[in-house]
Amino acid sequence: MDVWAIFFLCCFIPFHAALADHTIVVVNQTITSPQETLEQKHIALDCGVGEVFRKYSSLKLPDTRLSWVDRNMTLKQCAAKCRKECNCTAYTALEIKYGTGCLLWYDALVDMRTFPNDGQDIYIRMAALEIEIDHQWVYNSKKKVTFIIIFVIVVFILGLAISLGQRLKAKGKLVPLGQDNVLDLPLFDLPILSRATNNFSDNNKIGEGGFGPVYKGLLEDGREVAVKRLSKRSTQGVEEFKNEVIFTSKLQHRNLVKVLGYSTQGEEKLLVYEWMPNKALDLFLFRGTEKRILNWSQRFHIINGVSRGLLYLHQDSILRIIHRDLKPANILLDRDMNPKISDFGIARSFGGNETQTDTKRVVGTYGYMSPEYARNGIFSVKSDVFSYGVLVLEIVSGKKNRPFFFHDHSHNLLGHAWILYKEGKSLELVDESLIESIFTHEVLRSIHVALLCVQKSPEDRPDMSMVVMMLSSECCLPEPRQPGFFTEDDKFRPESSPSITQISNNNVTITNPDPR
Repeated sequence: MDVWAIFFLCCFIPFHAALADHTIVVVNQTITSPQETLEQKHIALDCGVGEVFRKYSSLKLPDTRLSWVDRNMTLKQCAAKCRKECNCTAYTALEIKYGTGCLLWYDALVDMRTFPNDGQDIYIRMAALEIEIDHQWVYNSKKKVTFIIIFVIVVFILGLAISLGQRLKAKGKLVPLGQDNVLDLPLFDLPILSRATNNFSDNNKIGEGGFGPVYKGLLEDGREVAVKRLSKRSTQGVEEFKNEVIFTSKLQHRNLVKVLGYSTQGEEKLLVYEWMPNKALDLFLFRGTEKRILNWSQRFHIINGVSRGLLYLHQDSILRIIHRDLKPANILLDRDMNPKISDFGIARSFGGNETQTDTKRVVGTYGYMSPEYARNGIFSVKSDVFSYGVLVLEIVSGKKNRPFFFHDHSHNLLGHAWILYKEGKSLELVDESLIESIFTHEVLRSIHVALLCVQKSPEDRPDMSMVVMMLSSECCLPEPRQPGFFTEDDKFRPESSPSITQISNNNVTITNPDPR
């Protein structure tokens, strides 16, 4: 049963009992005559011995057939007269406005009603014992109410603590696998995913990365999906799997791939994603037959889409994510060629006012890592900005940053783009297949922004909000400084790096299963 349902029952039952008890008392206090009330309580009036007159307000006065009137008496005199006469049951002022005159009742009080807005005060004789009983009831009622309030507060605090504990457990970074309620993601049965992928047939295999193979699947409800299967030989491990499940389930943006569920039955660990019909961006950029399909308008659309996705990760999401492995192979394309950032296995979340951190375990893809991360293990949002700059230059040129060859020098793609920019020849960087479709202004601005992103010092690089603005506006851009990793000789050296370092040469991300 839900925690709050239990809380409701625990609170409602005591209140309901108290309400029932209160209702009985009110019925017992309904006045037809003092004598009848006293008979119900087995109390008799004892004329003049400890009796009092209780004031009742907003009432229609009783029938006056057994009453006595004196227009000249004051209310005080009226009270004294009624107290002396043992058969006088009640009194009131005859003139309501001035409180003068005397109206006395003898024997039963008949036909009394409540008039909240137009009633009158009446003083009714009560036995001392009855007052004592009423006072005791009030005292007991107060005790009951106090107990109920304390009880409700305690139950509420307990319920809140249990609920908060459940939420914290669900939000914890290392959620135990095998639980059905991991972040409320659908849990797929292994046989369903096995049937969807033809028992993970090679014919359904559409790619493979550091995590393991990826298969196309068709669910029983007709949905096409991509199923990522953690390989036993994978360079990534359980921690990366958990990382990706948690991050992708919490992130919602049109330029991020959407996870549909997972499976952790037996030794199998599977992630189920929305199907991306056009697969990954690297297939269009670096394969001769497909690269001609991607015109400049589509490439510029991808450049802008990836920038908005990164901006969401860095600033607008509740987790503040650093991706750490941004590259064309991790940019998937949907049916309309909209880009979606994928593969969050080695991503890191920043909390509070953190802006950067370091690690002894450098993971990622060589050619896209920033200098400060590859050499010293220091990473920040500016590390992703560097990777984004490399990505943009590859989209514009259709060439990989590594390996890169140009007959006039030994620089990589970043160095080649920098030389052309300094010589005013940036258009020579453009992919030959784009010549007929380019918009010169957009191409030059994209190259300029990319060079700002790959500057050697992270302090010189813009953040992604500035990148999005610079790509969409006509404002003047600052002059870029020399890129990091300017030449192939300016490369990562293990002896100057963190103690545990495993990186990949290009497409496959290499990681180490030791805890981060």
